[in-house]
Amino acid sequence: MNLDLVLANARILLPQRGLTPGQIGISQGRIAVIAEPGAQLAADETVDCQGLCVLPGVIDPHVHFGFGSPETDFETESRTAALGGTTSVLSFHRSRDIRESFQAAHDRALAQSCIDFGFHFGLTSHLHVETLKEISERFGVSSYKLYMMYKGAAGLAQGFTDIDDGLLFAALRETARIPGAILGVHCENVEVIPLLRDPLRAAGRDDLRAWNEQSPDFLEAENVHRVCYFASKTGAAVNIVHLSSGEALDEVRRHRRNRNAPPIHVETCPHYLFLTDESPAGTYAKVNPPVRGQADVDAMWEGVLDGSVTTIGSDHVPRKRSTKDKDIWAASNGFPGTGMILPILLHEGYHRRGVPLERLMEVASANSARHYNMPSKGGIEVGKDADLLVVDLDLEKTVDPATLESYADYSPYEGMTLKGWPVRTLVRGRTVALDGKITDEARSRPGGRYLRRL
Repeated sequence: MNLDLVLANARILLPQRGLTPGQIGISQGRIAVIAEPGAQLAADETVDCQGLCVLPGVIDPHVHFGFGSPETDFETESRTAALGGTTSVLSFHRSRDIRESFQAAHDRALAQSCIDFGFHFGLTSHLHVETLKEISERFGVSSYKLYMMYKGAAGLAQGFTDIDDGLLFAALRETARIPGAILGVHCENVEVIPLLRDPLRAAGRDDLRAWNEQSPDFLEAENVHRVCYFASKTGAAVNIVHLSSGEALDEVRRHRRNRNAPPIHVETCPHYLFLTDESPAGTYAKVNPPVRGQADVDAMWEGVLDGSVTTIGSDHVPRKRSTKDKDIWAASNGFPGTGMILPILLHEGYHRRGVPLERLMEVASANSARHYNMPSKGGIEVGKDADLLVVDLDLEKTVDPATLESYADYSPYEGMTLKGWPVRTLVRGRTVALDGKITDEARSRPGGRYLRRL
């Protein structure tokens, strides 16, 4: 067998077997053989992993590339992803008419990204719903997102006029008609938020906890109920994206007990597994839904362990520090994080909470590959893409935005020391990051591929 690369002397995370001593042979970007430690494998190059772990590449199904520097985000943000072990992303694309805008976004990403990528469509109008089947088939996109937080006055401020429960129901109904499609929904009852926010602002509150108090957990849970209930009437598969609270997760569990319920997936984010509303990050940790209290952090980990949480997405938004250096009400929402998924899962999940590596990589990789129609991704198996991470579980590094390659020049995790980092990131058998740096080849020839999923 003609192999391009062998990863030797490794402990490989294999399905149903856990960490297993062995070696991986790669040919033409795919895993060609998984062999015992002593097997003789001839290859153009052999890398001695020195007993370190080899894990599947992280799939981040929730990034907003283009919200920092629209012309260059896929270059910078794919690099920050690769440094942290993310080898595939799904980014959100929205415009007035996706039929007219998508190809340019696709071509820009293809020219810039050093990791593989796909898109979700942001649904903000009835035109999007009416053309959903057409754009899905034409561009190979099987997943969408509807923003409940942009209803009414909040939507008008963003230029959205169609977002209401009618659009939600119409989008669910149309999603159900497309085989393999899934609708993600941002769940917050934005109509109640001003009633709670205005007294906080009048009282002079300017702290991260105030951001949580103006959009509390029950406003998320109420919207989760609405989405799940409408989904049961249409038969559409749904994904509750960036779920942040125990009460909202319990609402999902309640609806799942209905034997007629469609698939209800739950995505949480690394920040909901790690940060609280007492974080010293302050406005750098401002996000929608808000980071919450320690009880909700613990509830998210419980959901990871019992399977209620199915995927992890970063909700990565790469804006500058200057957009955050304001009071809590004026600071921008969201923050960078795609390259932090694996370090946070290893530090907080594996080391501090004893969560098995197998479970962490299910929610960080395998489940996203399954839900979002990426059969060549998500695990270490013969025939799959060689998206692989050589990981030092004991490596401790302090988060420094200056080394992360993102357009964003800050991180809500900056100054924190985390245990467990990748030292080599391979995308389809090609090393794109090594020892905390992007390779020269990945800089000059990015090489990321578009993931057509329908």
